[in-house]
Amino acid sequence: MRPFCWAMLLAVWLAAPTSLVRATDWPQWRGPFFNGSTDETDLPTSWSETENIAWIRPLPGPSGATPVIASGKVFVPSTVKGSGEFVALCLEAATGKVLWRQRIGDDTRRFPRNNLASPSAVTDGRRVFFLYGNGEFVGFNVDGQRLWSRSIEKEYGNLALQFGYSNSPLLYEGKLFIPVIRRNKPYRAPKADGPLESFVMALDPASGQTLWKQPRRTDAFDEGMETYSTPIPLLREGKVELLNTGADFITAHDPANGAELWRFEYWREKVRDSRVIPSLVSGAGLVFGTRHKNKGLFALAPAKGGDPARIIWEFDAAAPDCSTPCFYRDRLYVLDGMKHGKVITCLDPKTGHAYWQGKVGGRGPWRASLTAGDGKLYCINETGEVVVLRAGDERFEILFETKIDEPRIQSSIAIADGRLYIRTAENLYCVSKN
Repeated sequence: MRPFCWAMLLAVWLAAPTSLVRATDWPQWRGPFFNGSTDETDLPTSWSETENIAWIRPLPGPSGATPVIASGKVFVPSTVKGSGEFVALCLEAATGKVLWRQRIGDDTRRFPRNNLASPSAVTDGRRVFFLYGNGEFVGFNVDGQRLWSRSIEKEYGNLALQFGYSNSPLLYEGKLFIPVIRRNKPYRAPKADGPLESFVMALDPASGQTLWKQPRRTDAFDEGMETYSTPIPLLREGKVELLNTGADFITAHDPANGAELWRFEYWREKVRDSRVIPSLVSGAGLVFGTRHKNKGLFALAPAKGGDPARIIWEFDAAAPDCSTPCFYRDRLYVLDGMKHGKVITCLDPKTGHAYWQGKVGGRGPWRASLTAGDGKLYCINETGEVVVLRAGDERFEILFETKIDEPRIQSSIAIADGRLYIRTAENLYCVSKN
């Protein structure tokens, strides 16, 4: 399909849709299964100016946050263009109508290629939680009533990531988890009186109070002490472990009290810039992690009993720097969006065998993470080029291509209730077959 100007789609804004049958929500950044996939079916493969557009909602300003969706509502953090203000938005999923908008704060700090509204929200369908790059952390009920607020940066010092704090919170089994894995010296104001401590933290969703705070040590240095990743839960043998990556280590924590259960050093050659952007992914009994700046993806067997964690296989060709891999229908999909020709690879998660590899091409870098559902992979790059691929191990096949003619796009595509939600710097698009 030829590229088209999505601004033209404003002309079809809000044709009233039919009632929806409740399907799978997208309550966290990486979706209902923490791996970028959903069990949704009957999803749109293609769309145009006049086809499969349910609604379009103009947004206050740019953000790198991916929308989260639950109980018929869409939650979107946003900056306000032309100001230092940032806000929390709730939209009606059926129509795109703004149900409420809450001002969170104002901060004029600027970060390279980033802003303060990059962390995605998280929701359980009754409450929703917004975290921002200056450490403002706020809980609301879904009707917009503020339940509590905290300032992580004011309490624990500068969040100290070169490109701005972008880690999304995790909500799991009645606890909110956030990582603060950072450089020990600030890049910019506010100043620190001494070395900054990295830690992992659990909060009570009802009150926002700290349940535990666990220091996270490292021998990395400078930018290598940082991570932009989000924690994931690992369930095995009936027990849950909270996994974090960054600062040259993967660590597993007891979600009850934060105690470190085991750790694995994935990068031993200490260098200044070994920061990690992608989050971990689990599947097939393994944990999949990345090293910095396209330096490889690896499959890790978690520590068990007296046996330490160990690498099962590695994939060095076309590994990602920014994009979190996607685990879907027992296959692992890896997007290298910049260095090795902008390619996607389908891997056997148990062996690392590559079933296929293909180029998505395009002008811009592919930094957003892959999402998958209904036998399809959805990917979008910073210049608005969208590619839909056939999932599965048979072959690399592009099903659809288009382009959104808008400023830089930094969010991943979310999927819920048979619809795609695509956030640009200016609009939120809802794509649907119905």
